[in-house]
Amino acid sequence: MGDPETTRPDELGQEKERRRQLVNAYVGLLQSEHLDSRWKAAEALGDHGDQTAVEPLIAALNDPFVDVRWLAAKSLGKIGDRRAVDPLIPLLKNPSKWVRMSAAWALGKLGDPRAVEPLIETLKDPKGAVRKDAAWALGRLGDERALAPLNAVVRDPDDDVRNAVKTALDALQKRETVPA
Repeated sequence: MGDPETTRPDELGQEKERRRQLVNAYVGLLQSEHLDSRWKAAEALGDHGDQTAVEPLIAALNDPFVDVRWLAAKSLGKIGDRRAVDPLIPLLKNPSKWVRMSAAWALGKLGDPRAVEPLIETLKDPKGAVRKDAAWALGRLGDERALAPLNAVVRDPDDDVRNAVKTALDALQKRETVPA
């Protein structure tokens, strides 16, 4: 696509139609019997950021394959539609650490306060990488309910978790000192 100032309206319409067709094709691939097609489609839909992909990606959170589930969660975070919050919260308890990590990250990106309490619980996850993403998400959400739980894990045995907790606490404390 060219410069918006020199692009004709019919070219913009054609580009929009091509994007719509591409998103629809990826949505169709989410239903494919081929695992590679499903996970690539889940990833690509997040890169396109199209709101029409939200419901199909939410459905993909129940895919039998972990790669599809974690990429669907990540893509929902990239798209930023809060319809994904409630379906993502249960994934914080998924057996796969990759799914739990992606769900925590996506919830942090979505910025919805409904995720605060579930993310606080996720600070107790047995996997450090999941605790780290939960701490990051809590810092991004900026909710004061996270202060005490984050302070409780400031001495986590995992260096990455401690760094994420410190960053989250710094972000929360800065928000408290800035007037509304």
